[in-house]
Amino acid sequence: MKVHQKDSLTMIVVATCLFALTAYGNSKSTKNENTNISEKEMITTTNENTDPVSFKNEDGESISTMDLKGKVVFINFWATWCPPCIKELPSINDLKKQYERNKNIVFLMVDVDADLEKSVSFMKDNKYDLTVYMPETPIPPTFLGNSIPTTVILGKDGKIKERIEGGRDYAAPDIKVLLDDLIGE
Repeated sequence: MKVHQKDSLTMIVVATCLFALTAYGNSKSTKNENTNISEKEMITTTNENTDPVSFKNEDGESISTMDLKGKVVFINFWATWCPPCIKELPSINDLKKQYERNKNIVFLMVDVDADLEKSVSFMKDNKYDLTVYMPETPIPPTFLGNSIPTTVILGKDGKIKERIEGGRDYAAPDIKVLLDDLIGE
């Protein structure tokens, strides 16, 4: 009887350990899939056509990428809980200020949390002059893959000129050169 109890106890301990390891592995994987935070920057230069995408701001006003043809469009996908997103916001805010009188460029800060009120409040609390939008239509994978922050820059022709995954310092001179070149086209 004691031998069977020992074998049963060993099997219970082994099963518990296997369950714990499996549960830990799955929760770790799920956490990474759900947070979608990329610490590494990935830049893709492309000249890809895009389907029209529509966004809505806090006032309920809609804007479509189709309506913005003829302008350079800087679209940043972000969330209030995302550390790399929060880290890059001051440089995006400063970049937008450099172009505030230029009618040939538009900045869209797209909240991926579906909590527009929280995101607008976040911007106001931090004194950022960045209008927050929510997607009205599905976001194509060419715009937003598996990580945030992601920035997409459309040329005046409406095509994707740059797609940047991961946090970035938008005070870097190469971004201003890119935007100036696109505005000048």
